[in-house]
Amino acid sequence: MTVTSEHPAWPAISAGQKQEFRRDVRRKRLVSHLLVLPLLLFIALLFIGPILVMLSRSVENPELRAGLPTLAHNLSDWSGEGLPNPKIYQALAMDLVNPDLRSERAAAARRLNYEVPGYRTLVIGTARKIGQVQDEIIADPKAALIALDPRWGEMPYWHALRRAVSPTTSYYLLAALDLKVDDSGSVVRVEPEQRIFVDILMRSLWVSVVVTAVCLLVAFPVANYIVVAGPRMRALVLLSILLPFWTSLLVRTSAWIVVLQREGLVNDVLTGLSLVDDPLELIFNRFGVYVAMIHILLPFMVLPLYSVMQGIPSSYMRAAASLGARPLQAFWRVYLPMTLPGIGAGCLLTFILAVGYYITPALVGGAQDQMIGYFIAFFTNTRLNWGMASALSFILLSCILVLYVGLGRYVGIGRLVGIDK
Repeated sequence: MTVTSEHPAWPAISAGQKQEFRRDVRRKRLVSHLLVLPLLLFIALLFIGPILVMLSRSVENPELRAGLPTLAHNLSDWSGEGLPNPKIYQALAMDLVNPDLRSERAAAARRLNYEVPGYRTLVIGTARKIGQVQDEIIADPKAALIALDPRWGEMPYWHALRRAVSPTTSYYLLAALDLKVDDSGSVVRVEPEQRIFVDILMRSLWVSVVVTAVCLLVAFPVANYIVVAGPRMRALVLLSILLPFWTSLLVRTSAWIVVLQREGLVNDVLTGLSLVDDPLELIFNRFGVYVAMIHILLPFMVLPLYSVMQGIPSSYMRAAASLGARPLQAFWRVYLPMTLPGIGAGCLLTFILAVGYYITPALVGGAQDQMIGYFIAFFTNTRLNWGMASALSFILLSCILVLYVGLGRYVGIGRLVGIDK
């Protein structure tokens, strides 16, 4: 059976030819997918996988079940009202006296110390002294443990145990937002002197917004100049923009310490010209952080803007002028909207890099200028608190995703990534 064409000049296409054409399309599509598959596997295994594993640490809670396994098994029978029964005290004593659980018990004590300060001392001290009262433990474990340390008879310590025994926990995510679960199970804010992480997050976002805004204001005319400049000047300006990429980030940051310190080049010029009487404090404060970060991140704003601007025909502005538009009006209504993909991509790239900065604020900033990346590194390397580091990373990633979705809705995801022109 043949299918006649609607156009008399077109040849008839048989059903077999159509099937062969569909098979050929599917075959080419399958080959394309197979060619991309190694890249997708590489991204999944070496990029997405480690991120998901890292973020899962923010809800994992294995310490109590590993360090106090007998107690964890028996604590599920306790309703949380009144002190636990002697059987649970006996389970606690068995775990505390077990020498094979020493390292795991130390990790459990450190985890409990997050819930109630001083819990680590309680667990380690009781484990060290419990061998002296073994007969009393056998006779009456509840009374013996309370006699050994009266805190075993206080409800806040047992409520903390009950909260920490679950295999998953919201403690780290809540702590990253300066929240906690109280003894009644309600989510409340932590004490005022412990509310630091929201301020750190807001500081990081604000510094990143300021750096991104200044980079945009500086990079826009620079990128436009590169587009309209001659070939030799364009090459020279692009070389000066790319040159910092050939220098170590640590070297570039350290150079600003030399330039901005009290005895540095800037203060020498200002005092030499009698513009200031005393050297200015330009380093180890917020100003130094802004200057160093803007210098380092400026190329990441210039290059996306330049790549978009060079694709805008200059005839559009001439056409707008010929239709009576003033230069500012033509720029605002014709040129600027066409640069939005470059603005969106540059702002997104600059903001993401800025909000996670760690080395630059640590070197040129003061104690009140450290950003969230510093604390993620602190909990990872110094405190070995992977849960808190993962929770802060999760909060940071959430902020970046919100920004990406917001820019995507305003500019368009396709235009933002350069798919849709």
